Formats: sequence, structure tokens, C-alpha cells
Amino acid sequence: MTDPLPRRAVAEELAERIASLDAGGLPAALRTKCEDLLIDVIGLCVTARNQDYVRAALGGLDDDGPCTAIGHARTLSAAGAALVNGTAAHGEDFDDTFEGGPVHAGAVVVPAVLAAAERHKLDGRAALKGIAVGLEITCRASTVVPKAVHKSGFHPTAVLGTMGAAAGVAAALGSTARQIVDALGTAGSMASGIIEYLAEGAWTKRLHPGWAAQSGLRAALLARAGFNGPRTVFEGTHGLYNGFAHSTTGDWVALTGEFGRRWVAETIAFKPYPCGTMTHPYIDCARRLAQRGVKSADIREIVCEVAEGTVHRLWEPLAAKQRPNNGYAGKFSGPYCIAAGLVRGGVGLGDFTDRAVADPAVLALAAKVKFVVDPNNPYPNNYTGHLRATLNDGRVIEERQPHLRGGAHEPLTSADIADKFARNALHGGWGNSRIAAALAAARGLFNGPVKLDTFRG
Repeated sequence: MTDPLPRRAVAEELAERIASLDAGGLPAALRTKCEDLLIDVIGLCVTARNQDYVRAALGGLDDDGPCTAIGHARTLSAAGAALVNGTAAHGEDFDDTFEGGPVHAGAVVVPAVLAAAERHKLDGRAALKGIAVGLEITCRASTVVPKAVHKSGFHPTAVLGTMGAAAGVAAALGSTARQIVDALGTAGSMASGIIEYLAEGAWTKRLHPGWAAQSGLRAALLARAGFNGPRTVFEGTHGLYNGFAHSTTGDWVALTGEFGRRWVAETIAFKPYPCGTMTHPYIDCARRLAQRGVKSADIREIVCEVAEGTVHRLWEPLAAKQRPNNGYAGKFSGPYCIAAGLVRGGVGLGDFTDRAVADPAVLALAAKVKFVVDPNNPYPNNYTGHLRATLNDGRVIEERQPHLRGGAHEPLTSADIADKFARNALHGGWGNSRIAAALAAARGLFNGPVKLDTFRG
């Protein structure tokens, strides 16, 4: 016998609060976070615009329209633009992270809301509200059943980002509470994204945010047109969390509690390195080891204490992680990222090409990197790093990084984000004058009509 349906579903509670929100009443810190995410996403789309996976995504679409694919002259339908921009924003794994999830909310929500705003001629206030709501739903949704979506073999950004995009677009469009419930209910059937890309470094993870963005957009538009979705999409017997996390007993207060009054999205982190977020504190440790004068040839073995929840993505099978078979696989290899950080003194976009991950000097050190599970590691609530290097002369040197740089404990400033934007746009082929104009346009986007022409071509 199935449980009786609730009188008031989780989606209904959320929808009522979303529908009553006023963009003018959003906290200043949240507005700044949304603006910084907008700038970060645009820069990431530009830096990836000439990559083969972006060209393939663009080439795979035949639905031209009036909406901007950032960095390209060709324009697409709103759904097409959301797909391409979401794919590009996440493609180099240089995008934002919510530490409690982990999820990459900005790479899904910003492309979805921008496409809707451009297609339906919305103003900056509507776009700001949509982005804020979409980010908040995505981040909160990732804390309902922590780590369970990943353990079940799915990509949380792909699954939960679809819900955030649907809510964000619906909010931007001024949808009613009933329409928001229908958007969320329909989006639940569009959510998808398996993590089998880990096996050989395939491109599908790159596509996940783009697919989630266009799916959420479509769900919101269907709901606005009267399409009905299940109101128990979150907690139902056959709902989202049962399907993707094998649970119907999640912490629903994590999703609904103080929604609209307390904004967890304010703590979204920005990445200093273009690779899997959980590797970042370990890269910092490796860089400090190098700064202490330790050379690769001096090292007999490196053992890292890691969180159990990161093992299947970054550490196993260990032999494959010590020798990633292409540049993209290197982004999700703890041993490679640590070795590159020590040998090269840091990790940037150029360290994840097929040629870079085949560097014999880096691979020689990566082969010495191993791990042990620390049962007390605080992941995913906090990302930490640890290296214990045993040297050839018998000395043991340890380094620890207590938190993620760019996160809540050591955030990047708006000036840092602007600098990252400029470096990414330059990497994507834009000149300094174009970069300055695009940055100014992004800074002012929430203050008037949403126009994205500056970001084309």
C-alpha cells in the first residue's frame, strides 16, 4: 500500500514562496553573487567557444532562432542557446561549486534564465529573480539526501540542476504558484545524467548542465501553457529522490526551510583551478610542497587522506587515475592533479590537454600518489586536502589545506572574478577592448532590458 499523498507537497510550499518574491527585496550579497556568477559563466563560455565539444554541440542543433550562443555569431532557439551555453560553461570544469552538494548551479541556471530572458524580452530584474531562485533551488536540493545521488550513479548537477532551471525560468517569467509546481513536476521527468563518463573521460558530463538548462526551460514553458506535472515530484513514492537517490525520507526542511529569507546560494564557491573541485585543496598542498623545495625525484611515495565520497570519482581505479587516458580524464584524477601541481607549480587550462596528461615527468610522480580513506573527513560540507610525502632519504613531510580556496572560508572577490573573466576571454580569443566592453555589459545586465548582443561572435 502506498503512502497517502500529502495535503501540501514540497513543490507547492516552494512555489508559493517563489511566486511572492520581489527582486527588489533580494539581499545585496545575493545580488552580488548572481552578478559574479553571470560574469563567470560568460567568461567560461568564451574560453570554451572554440573547443571541439562546443563545436559538436553547436553543430548538433538545427533549431536556429533569436537567442545568443555566447562567443558565436550563429543564433539559436532559446532551448538551443541554453544547451550550448550550459555545455560551454561547464566544459572546462572551471565553473562554480556549492560545497554542500556538490553541484554546479551557475552553469545550469544562468544559461537557462538568460535564454528565456532574451527570447521573451524580459528585463534585468526578472533575470535577477530567476537566477537567484534557480541557484537557491539547485543548491538546497543537493542537501536533501547528501551524497546519495552520486552514490546512485548520477550527476547531481544534471539531475538537480534541471529542477533549479525550471524554477528559475518560471520565476523570471512571472509564473503563478500553480505553474511553478507544474514546471517542477514536469522537470522531474526530464532530469537525467549518468556518471559513466568517468570510465574513459567521455564528454557527457560537459553536456549535463546544458541539457539540464534546456530541460528546465522547456518545463517552465510547458507549465506556463497549462501542462500539468505531479505536485509530489520531490517526495513522492515515484518521485525525484526515490528515482535518483533511492530515498523518500529526505531532509525536506533543507529544501524549504526559510526559503526566501535565508539564501544558501550566497556561499557558492568559485574555482581557482579548471578541474574537479575536490582536487583543489590537494593541488594547494602540492604547490606548497614544491615551494618548500621538494622535487618530484626526491619523493618515494605520497599518501593522501581522502573522503570516502570522492573515491569513486577521483581515486579508483587507482592505476587508471595515476595514468589518465586523455586530458578530460585528468580533470577527475587526484594523482594527476597533485603531480601536475607539484611538478609545474600550479594547474591551469593548458594542463588538461591530451598532450599535457601524457607528460612523463608528471606521470612518474602520479604513479607514486596513493590514498587512504579518512572516515572523519567533513566532505561534502567542507573540502579539505592532505598530502604525506615520504622522501627517498626517509623524511616525511605533510601538508594540509583546511578548506577550499574560493569558497566560504576564503572567497574570491568580485575583482578576482573580473580578472578570471578577462583571462578566460583572452584564452578564448577576445581582445582587451572587447573584454572590457563585455565586462561592462555584464555588470549592467540586471539594470535594464536583457540584451546579449555584446557577447556574440
